[in-house]
Amino acid sequence: MLRSLAIFVVGAVLGTGFGVALGFFLFPFVFPPAPAAEQLSTADRAHAVLANGTFIHANPSDPIHWGKGSASVREDSVFLGEDFEVGPGPKFHVYLVAKAQIRASGDLQGQKFVDLGRLRSFKGSQRYAIPAGTDLAKYQSVIIWCEQFSVLISPADLMRNS
Repeated sequence: MLRSLAIFVVGAVLGTGFGVALGFFLFPFVFPPAPAAEQLSTADRAHAVLANGTFIHANPSDPIHWGKGSASVREDSVFLGEDFEVGPGPKFHVYLVAKAQIRASGDLQGQKFVDLGRLRSFKGSQRYAIPAGTDLAKYQSVIIWCEQFSVLISPADLMRNS
């Protein structure tokens, strides 16, 4: 009797834990946020585009962590284009990274980066302000990073405009 009760309690705790973990993982897939449709203001358009990049699927064998679409860097902001899209997940952030050719999560270790904030939508155009005083010449990539699991979602190598 006591053994049966112990097995029941352990099963209930493990089942509940598994259910909660599964719920956290599946929530963004079941209830994705609406696509973003942020537009550049007239003041934003006055700033020249310093660099452009395209998000890629860095690890084609990983069907969960992917991205596509364009990114442009102006002196005061990073703009993700209308064609931007990433696979859903928890706590994604937009980073400016000093290193080029970020292709795996380990590539970010020891690298200088600027966190531009939490990703507002998995799809659509979005603008992220760059902190004043940031030397953009030192940054060669824009990446989407999952802070919750420390995983690279999608990188975009920046090509400087002349």
